Amino acid sequence: MNYVTTDASEDLQARRKAAAAECTRWLSGRRVPPADALRGLADVATSDERDGYGTGGEVELLEQEVAELLGKPAAVFLPSGILAQQSVLRVFADRAGTRRIAVHGLSHLLLHELNALEEVHQLRMERMTSEPRQPRPDELAAIPGKLAAVTVELPLRDGGFVLPTWDELVVFAAACSERGVPLHLDGARLWESTPYLEHSLAEVAALATTVYVSFYKGLGGLSGAALAGPEDVIAEVRRWQRRLGGNVYTLFPYAVSAREGLRTVLPQMGDLHQRAVELAEALQGTGFRVFPEPPHTNSFRVYAPRPAAEMELAAVLRMEATRESLSYTWRAADVPGWSWVELVVTPGTLQWRIDEVSKGFGELLGGWGRPPGVRVRESQHNGEK
Repeated sequence: MNYVTTDASEDLQARRKAAAAECTRWLSGRRVPPADALRGLADVATSDERDGYGTGGEVELLEQEVAELLGKPAAVFLPSGILAQQSVLRVFADRAGTRRIAVHGLSHLLLHELNALEEVHQLRMERMTSEPRQPRPDELAAIPGKLAAVTVELPLRDGGFVLPTWDELVVFAAACSERGVPLHLDGARLWESTPYLEHSLAEVAALATTVYVSFYKGLGGLSGAALAGPEDVIAEVRRWQRRLGGNVYTLFPYAVSAREGLRTVLPQMGDLHQRAVELAEALQGTGFRVFPEPPHTNSFRVYAPRPAAEMELAAVLRMEATRESLSYTWRAADVPGWSWVELVVTPGTLQWRIDEVSKGFGELLGGWGRPPGVRVRESQHNGEK
């Protein structure tokens, strides 16, 4: 077997970035130049009033729309989901007189926020499970003592975009209610979850006390998040927004882009989920594995029986040759010799035929741009230059 060795001198990450900048076609979304994005926002803005510290204008209109969609009395728009969830969980902890929060071990709260809940608010995270699935009522019951809140991430992104069934979610919510503990939904991708759950946003949100939603993921907004719930809870969250520096002078560009996402992308969620199911089936016929099978949302994991170094090199070579962005960066899987990548179906994905996608991924699996029989091996420098 012949080998091609990749090392730091190739800087494959830089090559990917350069190739992406030259792409004219994207499977998962696209990169819009900043000037074009700003011009587009100007065309869809509906209010002549600019918000001031979160009051009035597009921000107030967005908050009203979110509260109505989620069936909650009130909503607040914030710059980020981290800020939104820190704020509401702190409110629940202060009210309960305990700092203990029940969470999933793979939740965003634990993996991607630099331990903010413990470092900033001294909250104690009680893990219900760390398995790549949704938590069960018996795992919640196994946590003794008083809890300030229980969180559920819909879908669980670091578990593979997995959701509970509707019945499982209802039973879990009932367990929280019986225990007298508020249920908070980390709904960063809640918009994408309703096709699988087969219930409306308001019906899902009704199972929880509070709900967080994001605008820059599935909806394609610039940034920002909203938190919806009882009026008194939202009023306290606004105070924590101010304390944590999130009550900025104006947020109207983010609110405009969020409202546009609600108007144009939210109605397509059923189509995006259906296309994800179709693509997953096609990719499995091309030599890949997918998880979940079938996908629960418009996003799922694709597993390849080749090392990450080989798949990533093939992906970059193909981008350079075709000017098509087919996949994100490939990562090593738990199984030696396998790799995986997230595939996110966006409105732009609907412009691709299913056979085009399966053919393109098949080309990656076949080692695009390398002679037959040549494998890729990452070099080991052991710290030497």
